[in-house]
Amino acid sequence: MTKITAAITAVGAYVPDYVLTNKILETMVDTNDEWITTRTGIKERRILKKEGAGSSYMAIKAAQDLIAKKNLDPKEIDMVIVATATPDMPVASTAVYTATEIGATNAFAFDLQAACSSFLYGMSTAASYVQSGRYKKVLLIGSDKMSSIIDYEDRATCIIFGDGAGAVLFEPNEEGLGLQDEYLRSDGIGREFLKIDAGGSILPASEETVKNKQHTVFQDGKTVFKFAVSNMADVSAKIMEDNNLTNEDVQWLVPHQANKRIIDATARRMGVDESKVMMNIQRYGNTTSGTLPLCLHDYEKQLKKGDNLIFAAFGGGFTWGAIYLKWAYNSN
Repeated sequence: MTKITAAITAVGAYVPDYVLTNKILETMVDTNDEWITTRTGIKERRILKKEGAGSSYMAIKAAQDLIAKKNLDPKEIDMVIVATATPDMPVASTAVYTATEIGATNAFAFDLQAACSSFLYGMSTAASYVQSGRYKKVLLIGSDKMSSIIDYEDRATCIIFGDGAGAVLFEPNEEGLGLQDEYLRSDGIGREFLKIDAGGSILPASEETVKNKQHTVFQDGKTVFKFAVSNMADVSAKIMEDNNLTNEDVQWLVPHQANKRIIDATARRMGVDESKVMMNIQRYGNTTSGTLPLCLHDYEKQLKKGDNLIFAAFGGGFTWGAIYLKWAYNSN
């Protein structure tokens, strides 16, 4: 029997219209364009301003973009996974609503949360379902409305994050293309360094928690940066070593867009030239679950069938990992 692998066969994306530039941020918080650019590489980020719209709004838009490009009947989709750290609601699943709204009426759906590693973990999950032979079309969407959990008076976080969504379709492949290997890790030591204190079961929402701004992201920047640099670089180098890949064998590094310095350090550790690194952090900032699929969307026309891609991410928790995937189609 031919071994079934799980390949990405289509990509879609959505970013909001409103552009929050560094110049605008200068009027909101004590910072400046040079300070932000030199430390993060970010020039602007997109913000979802539409009233009553959450992560599902962007997830639906990204899915619809993919469906239109692929000319896909949504009723053929077996599963919908929404990777998100900012679900519409704490209980009702964002993925379930998204699936219904895009017409994926034969699919079952669920959310997946691993902070900035959510989409990476989602790739592993989606591929496993396809490789099981029980599901043929799995739609994986990464969508985060980070502006909903950011304090725009906190310059440590408000300069970094933006809103956006991307989607990929995983399907069975018999040519040996698609997901080849993965190395996923986590460590609860990170719980104190990147978190939202209130709104969960430990500290439910109250007048006090709102007054104390405990519903927005807290980040110990130096600690998170140190862990992210070493761990993202380590797993990327390890997955190359495990699969006997040289830097010449890797066509693209697809890194989580958290900070340009972290991306540069990962590329250096892998020996991969800057020209092979997907980067759009300057335009979108850190969209959390949206970064990896947005990279694929922006670089899709440059991808060729058989290209070796290394995905790498690091997120709160801590969560991190790398995935080796062979690209399955010519896009141009």
